[in-house]
Amino acid sequence: MNAKGTVFQYGDNVDTDVIIPARYLNTSDPGELAAHCMEDIDKDFVRKVKKGDIIVARKNFGCGSSREHAPIAIKAAGVSCVIAETFARIFYRNAINIGLPIIECPEASRGIQAGDEVEIDFDTGIIRDITRGTSFQGQAFPEFMQKIIASEGLINYINNQ
Repeated sequence: MNAKGTVFQYGDNVDTDVIIPARYLNTSDPGELAAHCMEDIDKDFVRKVKKGDIIVARKNFGCGSSREHAPIAIKAAGVSCVIAETFARIFYRNAINIGLPIIECPEASRGIQAGDEVEIDFDTGIIRDITRGTSFQGQAFPEFMQKIIASEGLINYINNQ
């Protein structure tokens, strides 16, 4: 399983209220959530993001509330993977539960720049920055997590068993 796309870069402590502002939580429709994804931190994100693109952030990505709306908004916007130095634990769990690939890799979070073209191999955890000609070793996804992601989330995975 692979992902490839252009990078959108953010800093430390990107919280769930920035990922999907609370004023839009009156819906759980993925398309509607995607239409407002990241708008309080990056007004151009929804206009520029393309299917397959990648978010790279620093420490504590997804901190804040425990709602699943944040990873749903990111996934529905077309993002194929989020790479960060660290994730808030509840965001990490919610992302896997809804089938959004995320990788912790401090070196990649510091070495990749906005606009870079990046490719990720989920089997090996290798993150290649095609633009800069560099590679980083992230953590490979265990087979069961790859199955959850391929099934588009934990509920679908369980229902398919």
